[in-house]
Amino acid sequence: MATLFSSDGAAVVQRALPEPRAGGRSPAEPLQDFYELERAAAFVRAGGFQRVALQFPDELLVDSATVAAKMEEATGASMYILGDTSYGSCCVDEVAAEHVGAEALVHYGPACLSPCRKLPVLHVFGRRALDTERCAGAFRELYPDRQSHVVVLSEVAYAHALGELEQLLCPEYPHVVFSRLACAGAPAGPGLVQQSGRLLALEAQRGLQDYAVFYVGAEGLALTNFLLSWNCCRFSSFDPATGHGRHEQLGGNRALRRRLYLVERARDARVVGIVVGTLAVAGYLSLLEHLRDVLRRAGKRSYTLAMGKLSPAKLANFLEVDVFVLVACPQNSLLDSKDFHRPVVTPYELELACNPARQWGSLYVTDFRDLLPGGRAHVSFPEASPGEGDGPVPDVSLITGELRAPAVSSSPAPAPSSALACRSPALALAEIGPAASLLQARSWRGLEQQLGQTPVTKAVPGRRGIAIAYEDEARE
Repeated sequence: MATLFSSDGAAVVQRALPEPRAGGRSPAEPLQDFYELERAAAFVRAGGFQRVALQFPDELLVDSATVAAKMEEATGASMYILGDTSYGSCCVDEVAAEHVGAEALVHYGPACLSPCRKLPVLHVFGRRALDTERCAGAFRELYPDRQSHVVVLSEVAYAHALGELEQLLCPEYPHVVFSRLACAGAPAGPGLVQQSGRLLALEAQRGLQDYAVFYVGAEGLALTNFLLSWNCCRFSSFDPATGHGRHEQLGGNRALRRRLYLVERARDARVVGIVVGTLAVAGYLSLLEHLRDVLRRAGKRSYTLAMGKLSPAKLANFLEVDVFVLVACPQNSLLDSKDFHRPVVTPYELELACNPARQWGSLYVTDFRDLLPGGRAHVSFPEASPGEGDGPVPDVSLITGELRAPAVSSSPAPAPSSALACRSPALALAEIGPAASLLQARSWRGLEQQLGQTPVTKAVPGRRGIAIAYEDEARE
């Protein structure tokens, strides 16, 4: 007899799989065209690859087996399906591809277009249908002045349709600039501006701040990234799913105010956790060293944490950390940390908090490679000048109201700590760093191996069934 809060598990066993996520291929879109099978097969044959990884986002995994079978039939190469990527699905998962010894990778679905470090990569975005006539009509309503200077961007899945849209609008709008994708980190070339994975041919004597931006695509991380990165521009968008256009600048301003608040939280922080959110984007190791140096000069303690997809539960294990900085691709670095116990900021926001030479302005950097020496947004940390005045001027926290005394150091990185502590009755000495000291002060330190202290026992059969009703339990 079943009682309240009890079940025989039948509902769990008979549960049906949910419908595919939004963003997957619709039945009306032919598989051959959507996944560009001919182009992908030509890429494999031209490179002579025998082991190829096919990376799918969750919403496209339903087609993965069929695509892999057709690719093997067309190329004769072995195909390996990559799903449930360690980090964001917009990034190329080179680590998972190396586990199967892949010689190349085909990335399907939305992409951040961050350059990779090792493998040859082909991006297949999925060709989504766009009603160009309706899109052009929305553009005309938003920009009635035919002399408007506008840059047209799009979600990667609609990039294939921008050529047709250009043919409809350019005869009427002589100053409209259509972007094209910059895949695999290709150089911009003469006369072109490359930003956020897009190539732009702007008019002479005009900068990006002199243009409005018209975005073709749904609301999401890609649009948010553009709104923050190009916040000096007036934005509008056209959603192909709804067929409506609208202005977007108000949402971008609210997001900027939220990011500025996080910068203040980072200024107050004393302990910063550097979270590695990518292992494939070129330059991430250089950024780790750069952030450690910036934090050291600012007088803050830092710890480097490597983990998969972030969650509030994971970061809650590090109570000593006041703020986290996420090293990831431009789209995944803009994490909404409202549900986290500590703020999560971007590398650019951390530099705003720690580097006195960097000031908040119209330029917002989401690509961490621009912050490195030689990058378009690099700002050197000011060197301390002994004998000039009394050093850095303290400021007041806008959140706590307390006085902050910034520490600017030009000295080289200190040598590793040489503090010694006894760790065994035999007086063996071990080096103890700040992280180990914090761990020793905790009341709970996790599972200890206790090698040689636990007796060896023979394995025995375990319990069978589900937790609510094991087979050996008596039922009422």
